[in-house]
Amino acid sequence: MSSGPVGYDFGGTVEGEVSRLFGDGAKRYDEARSRLVPHLNDFYGLAIDVAVRGHGPAPRVLDLGAGTGLFSGELALPLPNATVDLVDSSAAMLAVADQMLDLYAVERTIYEQDLRAPLPQGPYDIVISALAIHHLPHPDQRDIYRRVREVMRPGGVFVNAEQVAGGTPALDALYEETWHREVVALGASPREIDEAVKRMAYDLPAPVATHLSWLTEAGFSQVDCLYKRYRFAVVAGWV
Repeated sequence: MSSGPVGYDFGGTVEGEVSRLFGDGAKRYDEARSRLVPHLNDFYGLAIDVAVRGHGPAPRVLDLGAGTGLFSGELALPLPNATVDLVDSSAAMLAVADQMLDLYAVERTIYEQDLRAPLPQGPYDIVISALAIHHLPHPDQRDIYRRVREVMRPGGVFVNAEQVAGGTPALDALYEETWHREVVALGASPREIDEAVKRMAYDLPAPVATHLSWLTEAGFSQVDCLYKRYRFAVVAGWV
């Protein structure tokens, strides 16, 4: 069952343009994702495995940049009694998520808002995010880690399945060349690649070391990078 959405307007910003670009392709997004994120099952599978460990049967979950609800839906399989709050600025994406999560019978609340808006009131046992936080400027990425920590319950975990930077121009070039070669091999169409490149033009990824530094600074007691393959990484922080 769902409630919401709760609105928060960030129209006219760079983040609003990103939301529009993702919203335009909402219905095609999940179908194309397996071609545009190489080794998607390993990437998401590791993130889910980390998120579900050590929690009771009915954790409270916050999904930041929830998009079409893929992460929340996969999390609901091992945790069918979880309650989920989904935050995203794209109404079109959230509409897809709402329909999809009906299939999982997930109890949920939808918040249509930018990630810079005040977070829903915690406390949360699990906070998740996938391929979303890197759309924010670095000061806002750093700040959201602090705000996530503030709404988490002791013993909770924050898992961010993220797109990251290489840290040097040479590494960033390697990541880009590898991504393009792999998505072509996976059968991504020229249109899908072109749309992805347009979206990525707004990306502001940070290196893994920077993410871990931000998590530590935010007050997480343990932090780690648990998966990394070129530009895709899973970082986590425990309370």
